[in-house]
Amino acid sequence: MKTALIIRHVPHEGVAAYRDPIEEAGYHVDRIDVADPAFASLDLRVHDLVIMMGGPMAVYEHEAHPWIPCQMRRLALRLAADRPTLGVCFGAQMIAGALGAKVYPGGAKEVGFHPVTIHDPESPLRHVADVPVLHWHGDTFTLPDNVELLASSHVYEHQAFRRGRNLLALQFHAEMGEDPRFDAWIEQSPEDVAAVGHTPDSLRAAHDAHGPGAVAAGKAMIAEWLQGLNAQG
Repeated sequence: MKTALIIRHVPHEGVAAYRDPIEEAGYHVDRIDVADPAFASLDLRVHDLVIMMGGPMAVYEHEAHPWIPCQMRRLALRLAADRPTLGVCFGAQMIAGALGAKVYPGGAKEVGFHPVTIHDPESPLRHVADVPVLHWHGDTFTLPDNVELLASSHVYEHQAFRRGRNLLALQFHAEMGEDPRFDAWIEQSPEDVAAVGHTPDSLRAAHDAHGPGAVAAGKAMIAEWLQGLNAQG
């Protein structure tokens, strides 16, 4: 059986709704937290699919999080081998950094539900076109060499990119919309909520209104991307 590894950087940012299409595509799913002592020696090239999720830390915060440069080195080896890899938010920024791009603080927080502009209507991201999806970040990145920009928002240009069939990086969170851990996001970062003019109640209302549609679109997007991987094998 094919294996998929979820790398979780904080407990409340898991794979959420993306688990369903991953399992439906025939993967046995494992998960590891970066706080697990075993993570330090894990070869990231072993699994058939690696999914790196989000987190409140920044790619450049090496002193505060010494596991970041370690993970980046091992991620770079996986990407050099062109092994199937999905990155979400912080995970997407890790991919960008491992490919030589600059990850840096952006000029604004992007928090809340709004759609992204899709640049290739035939890509798997077509499923999230015109769908309000969750954003929650303040960092951004330059676009790595030899990748295709797939999506932008009115706040940040670089919202998604891919390299061939095997690499997909998503700045936004189409996996979130029906997960009770969303409350932990609000509780952890109330300053982010306030920075964009939301309140906890208004953000929860947006989550209730837009979450189911975002999750349905996100599942369809990931399912189609995984079909492309399977078509190669």
